[in-house]
Amino acid sequence: MSAALLSASLAAPAAVAAPPSIAAPSPSTSPTATPPAHMSTVGGARLGEPGTQADLGSGVPVLPKDVTARSWIIADAESGEVLAAHNAHWRLPPASTLKMLFADTVLPRFPKSTEHKVAASDLAGMGAGSSLVGVKENHTYTVHDLWLGVFLKSGNDAVHVLSRMNGGIGRTVEDMQAHADELQALDTRVLSPDGYDRPGQVSSAYDLTLVARSGLQKKDFREYCSTVTAKFGSDEIRNTNRLLSGDTDVPVYQGIAGVKNGNTSQAGATFTGVAERGGHVLLVTVMNPEKHEHNEVYKEAARLFDWGFGAVGKVKPVGELVPPKSAVRADARPGATSPAGQAGGTGTGGPSSKPVAAAPSGDRARGAGIALAVAGGLLVLLGGGAFLVNRRWPLPDLVRRRTRS
Repeated sequence: MSAALLSASLAAPAAVAAPPSIAAPSPSTSPTATPPAHMSTVGGARLGEPGTQADLGSGVPVLPKDVTARSWIIADAESGEVLAAHNAHWRLPPASTLKMLFADTVLPRFPKSTEHKVAASDLAGMGAGSSLVGVKENHTYTVHDLWLGVFLKSGNDAVHVLSRMNGGIGRTVEDMQAHADELQALDTRVLSPDGYDRPGQVSSAYDLTLVARSGLQKKDFREYCSTVTAKFGSDEIRNTNRLLSGDTDVPVYQGIAGVKNGNTSQAGATFTGVAERGGHVLLVTVMNPEKHEHNEVYKEAARLFDWGFGAVGKVKPVGELVPPKSAVRADARPGATSPAGQAGGTGTGGPSSKPVAAAPSGDRARGAGIALAVAGGLLVLLGGGAFLVNRRWPLPDLVRRRTRS
């Protein structure tokens, strides 16, 4: 059967008026009931088109019909191929999925054994109704404890303490924005380190997936985002990512290993997840399902994961996850191979099938720019800054080592 091009928009939810006390964001970043007619083409021209983008040819399963999210994306975490997407570059409030960018930016700066005694000023300025892990003034915490609070309980209090350690909220926001720009997450505008609603603070399903892919290269990031339960002070905390920890109406997803969930009044429910099955590692991001049933964002993410695992290797990609700017610059040197789909590209979006440098003997390596992790949590750095992917990324082992009860 010849390939059939699917490019149909799903029904969009009605716009929700902002509370009177919150100023309306600027028109360029304000979410509306329908996606813009023209969005960013980072990663390929089709990713800038509104509606669902997927090439459903022979042997490719039909996309699930009961997905109501405003925006979503399914990508191969190793090759960077975008298997399917819906309004991938729609700039929407990210909620606590923005904490992935916070972690990817700040986590490398402090050894996990570093201790910090919390002052009252460390906890100042948190938004009303913030999610909290229970950080207490005048108590001493390790950086390790604080990151568990960030990832498992989405604790804005832990984020604020780590931000103060990093030089303050303003400095951290600046650092996060600079890192987003380096990753080519150009839909993202950072105004708070914790993802709490701010007028004009936006990201996109595409950008959140880029950020997750970058963070998952870091061993500590992988450890924290895949931890199901942990001790925090005298309490036990449990990861609120329901595909990882499970719930009454959502089973633990086979092969799940993170990454981050979020929910605010302006953003609705948001989620980015990573899972491994059958030798493939996929990333799925879902933003703001129109259907408001309990745990709907996880149910829709699971359906997209299921489709992705059935389609990977069969479906023609509609775009790619681009490498960071530094990798592009390295590849642009004389004699280097330039990756496809750079920022602002207007091509078909199909990623290069060639690695940026020859893989070491015995490695089953492939990819168009970024690597995730190799066995032992190390990275292979080749070509003066361009990463290669090792397909034996040990995500399932990382998950199995953690108890779920």
